[in-house]
Amino acid sequence: MFGRQLGIDLGTANVLVFVKGRGIVINEPSVVAISTVDNRIEAVGDAANQMLGRTPGSIQVIRPMRSGVIADYVVTEAMLRYFIHKVCGRFRLWKPDVMVSVPCGVTSVERRAVTDAAFSAGAREVYLIEEPLAAAIGANVPINFPSGNMIVNIGGGTTEVAVISLNGIVVQRSERVGGNRIDEAIGAYIRRRYNLNIGDHMAEEVKIGVGSALPLSETLRHEVRGRDQILGLPRTVTVTSDEITEAISEPLEQIVSTVKYVLERTPPELSSDIIDKGLVMTGGTSMLRHLDRLLSAVTGIPCHVAERPLDCVALGTGLALENLHILKKSLGR
Repeated sequence: MFGRQLGIDLGTANVLVFVKGRGIVINEPSVVAISTVDNRIEAVGDAANQMLGRTPGSIQVIRPMRSGVIADYVVTEAMLRYFIHKVCGRFRLWKPDVMVSVPCGVTSVERRAVTDAAFSAGAREVYLIEEPLAAAIGANVPINFPSGNMIVNIGGGTTEVAVISLNGIVVQRSERVGGNRIDEAIGAYIRRRYNLNIGDHMAEEVKIGVGSALPLSETLRHEVRGRDQILGLPRTVTVTSDEITEAISEPLEQIVSTVKYVLERTPPELSSDIIDKGLVMTGGTSMLRHLDRLLSAVTGIPCHVAERPLDCVALGTGLALENLHILKKSLGR
């Protein structure tokens, strides 16, 4: 029946929920608004995201996930309960089986926190799957053969690089750098260069509008609105894509270093497979202009962005739950 099996991509920036037979039914920001008066949940997801930076003192808006792991257990549990109720209904006679994605570098304590939060939110059974493995399954990469496949999953809080063969991860590396770090770098650059404070939403808008990993042949421009640090008044400046390329070079170097680290530790036989097949890029940040070309230039290996990079992990969690008998040895509980 619909809703009895849920795959959840519990990301730093967004939560996606996959329901067997229906596909992805929820894609909302992992943001929660809480009343500071009585600790009541005021809003979750899209509604809470619209409140970011715009709330009175009586409401606090927080992101309970940081770098792919739970930073606030109570709020994460409430957020999970909200999304499970939204999919399955508040009053139901059964509990769903849930597969939740976690970064490949998490500790046993962090894994336990995710499992406990899902059980408390109303799950009957909880399984954990590492994000690169879920991303590979969601991107239709044939991981069940004795052949090397390299996944570069770049999300909001983490970059995870893994070499996968025979349904398992052979070499992996997780670095706590992603789309949010790129947004912070853009905000810091504009603050330093123009004495202008901007919010998280504006930084992300600039990244999407003119962000590029390599200089563009035709320079793009974007208006940035914020508060002047000296005068304290609203002000607008125009930034170019070349400036943003310079601003985000540091976090991109960390992503490149993570990819090189995994390649250096990959067994030779699997390396030859990867040269033939290339790297598969997933996650929202993989859609940054020319990031695939940057990785190709540095590694000398072709890079391909998956067809639905934002959805790959969520699709993979759902498909893994359907094929639990095959993947059980590769999963954590």
